[in-house]
Formats: sequence, structure tokens, C-alpha cells
Amino acid sequence: MRIRRADRGELGVLRDIERAAGQRFGDVGMPEIAEDEPLPVEALAGYQGAGRAWVAVDGADCAVGYLIADFVDGCVHIEQVSVHPDHGRRGVGRALVDDVAVVAGSAGIPALTLTTFAEVPWNAPYYLRLGFRALDEGELTPGLQAIREREAAHGLDRWPRVCMRRDL
Repeated sequence: MRIRRADRGELGVLRDIERAAGQRFGDVGMPEIAEDEPLPVEALAGYQGAGRAWVAVDGADCAVGYLIADFVDGCVHIEQVSVHPDHGRRGVGRALVDDVAVVAGSAGIPALTLTTFAEVPWNAPYYLRLGFRALDEGELTPGLQAIREREAAHGLDRWPRVCMRRDL
């Protein structure tokens, strides 16, 4: 498995990966998340064009997972990580996160941040194993607070959410 920057021509594949990965949410009583549409190609193109979209590829150079990120309050904020279920439980997500951590750390960025579901096994518990820690409300930066407000407006607070940080 290799990690590289996403190519513009594979953005539709990223949407397919997210749709397939999202189906697992239906199994844990979150059908609204399972049915939620991925970001449109135009939005993914913004990440790709800015150099903030990475893919994990198989031996045939086909994307099997991806990560997109923003900059929030001086940190790299992981907006989305998705791995196709056919390639799950093989370290693909970890490899994506670790690769972005190396890139961010070498650029002098102090941490990775993300928001995720607190009680979904492949969300917060998984990120704890990757070296993230849950942030208390008092530790939220203005940018993370704004993200949480947008998530709440989108209805994501129907399930417990948490902000997390991995110092680099």
C-alpha cells in the first residue's frame, strides 16, 4: 500500500469509497449517516487542488481509501477519512493518518485535530488507538467550536460527538 496525493481524475472514486464505507453506520443504528451523500466532486476538487487530499492505493494504483484535511487554528484538521470496506482492518486508515502527521509535523504544525462520533467503534475509540485524545469543551479553539456548531446544525449531535487532538 502506498499513500500519495489524490489526482483530480479519481475524485468520483473517493465518493464511491465514502458511500461504501458509510454503509457500516446503518449497522449501528445510524441510517441517516449511512445514507448521507459524500461531498460533491467540486468540493473534493478544492481539497485536491490545495494539496490537502491523500489516497491510499493498492498495487494497481487504485484508490482504496482517502483523507481530506483543512487548516483550523494552526493545526491540520482531518475533515474525512474513509476506507473501502473491502480493504478495511488492514491499517489503511492508520497509514493515511500517520502519513499526514509526518507531512504536518515536518511543516512545523503542532497537531492534528478532528471531530468524530464518540461511541462508534471505528470512530473515537479507533482514533484513541492512533494517539489522539478527546478534548474537553474548555480546550476547543474557536475554529473547532465553529465546526461543532456546523455539525450540530447538520443534525450530527443526535449522536454523541467529540473533538480530538494528536500532538505532533
